[in-house]
Amino acid sequence: MEKNLLKIQENIRIIQEEITKLKEQMDQKDSVMFLKEEARRNRRISDHVQELSVTEEALPVEKFDHPYLLNTVLREKLDAIKRVSVTLDVETAGPYLEVSEDRKSVRRSGTGRNLPDTGKRFTHWDCVLGSEGFTSGRHYWEVEVTGNRVWYLGVAAESVERKGWVSLSPETGFWFIGRDGDVLHRDYELFYNPPSPESRLAAGPIPGRVGVYLSYESGTVSFYNAETKSHLHTITGNKFTGKLYPLFMPWDGNQWLRICSGSAPGL
Repeated sequence: MEKNLLKIQENIRIIQEEITKLKEQMDQKDSVMFLKEEARRNRRISDHVQELSVTEEALPVEKFDHPYLLNTVLREKLDAIKRVSVTLDVETAGPYLEVSEDRKSVRRSGTGRNLPDTGKRFTHWDCVLGSEGFTSGRHYWEVEVTGNRVWYLGVAAESVERKGWVSLSPETGFWFIGRDGDVLHRDYELFYNPPSPESRLAAGPIPGRVGVYLSYESGTVSFYNAETKSHLHTITGNKFTGKLYPLFMPWDGNQWLRICSGSAPGL
């Protein structure tokens, strides 16, 4: 027993030394040196190294308790994934929404229009969906929100209620975050006015461009500040069934939400 205790104590000492070294390296400004050293350390621990990648599943941000490490990984991974090309489905747009001719932008107009009530159209909420839906796989797109003080972005199920004042929440098939003035909120029922304090996201810079990442099989929707490559929020614990569509809700009058086309510089 004494030998086992000594061995355990020695292992604890080695682990504590490793943790101390890691913390020192994470505080260094040279992120490249840190990542190289971290890779060498991982190889010493195991012959099998599994790369953390947002292209394999939603990035497990809960495993990163140091902002420097998380943001370093995000910069590398978000620069390595390819966006899907999203266009807007004008037949789903609410009567107060105006969709641009190229179907890449949407804004809220001051007056409602008398539009044909297709089975796809939202008649009460100012919502519009993407043209293409997803039933599997991993998908990422970015939206320019600069100039908008109120907006909501995410995904919605094909089966959502579109003809009345349904509450917008994961329980009804909506997964999104939004900006309300100077505050970012996670998904919440929009009947709450003002939104509940529990819906607020951690304080941080308001993004001018938002990245939305859907990982269908893992049941997650993640959101990123695409300018700083930092994580905003991840909605987890879902079991998706049926088709999901990109969701856009502009609430500022005459301010465009613009889907970013093509790939980011450096891809």
